[in-house]
Amino acid sequence: MSDKKTPVPTGGTTQAPQKRSAPSEIDAFLRQAKAVALTRAAGGRLILALDATMSRQPTWDMACALQAEMFDAVGSAGSLGVQLVYFRGLSECRASKFVSDTAALKRLMSGISCRGGNTQIGKVLSHALKETAAGKVDALVYIGDAMEEQLQDLAGQAGSLGLHGVPVFVFQEGRDHVAEKAFKEIARLSKGAWFRFDRNSAATLAKLLSAVAVFATGGLKALEARGRPEDRLMIESMRSGKTG
Repeated sequence: MSDKKTPVPTGGTTQAPQKRSAPSEIDAFLRQAKAVALTRAAGGRLILALDATMSRQPTWDMACALQAEMFDAVGSAGSLGVQLVYFRGLSECRASKFVSDTAALKRLMSGISCRGGNTQIGKVLSHALKETAAGKVDALVYIGDAMEEQLQDLAGQAGSLGLHGVPVFVFQEGRDHVAEKAFKEIARLSKGAWFRFDRNSAATLAKLLSAVAVFATGGLKALEARGRPEDRLMIESMRSGKTG
């Protein structure tokens, strides 16, 4: 009698070969992984400045809702500290402490109402210069629709911010030509970027705010690594000096 044993069937069906990821999916994954690596050890600091004069209440409310995009963009990959700066009335210009989560920033913003008054952009830029002298600030976001100050003074401050490595990202609501000229110059001199938006383009503003947050924590390399359309637009605007 033969000692050979008959193979025992293992049962079950033959497994189908696993579907391979498309090259585009792999590329997207690798870009995201690289972006995470670039921001993992980073701790960016960003100033979010808003015009809180009376006409700005609807936009203030929108910014309050959209600011979460900045923290979501960084997520657990890095840390982002955001300081709220706002002006309203004839001479009130205030700055909060730096906060590191969306709930804390939303609480700060929810407790503030808009009041009539003139723009105080010069105070915002001056504050940013003092803040970065005390501890590096990686980006300044300004959201507004008007400019009622001397452009020459603002240009000098913007240039100083550029020399200190603090680009200003200006988001203009509306089409005020005086404001547009000033905002574009502030962005250019600080090596930042200018974009126009309206209250119907909340999604676009949210994406651009997320791009600024990624830049604040990892610089241009992190934007390149994430590679979203808004990241590429931000990179192009910053490198060329063009306005969006």
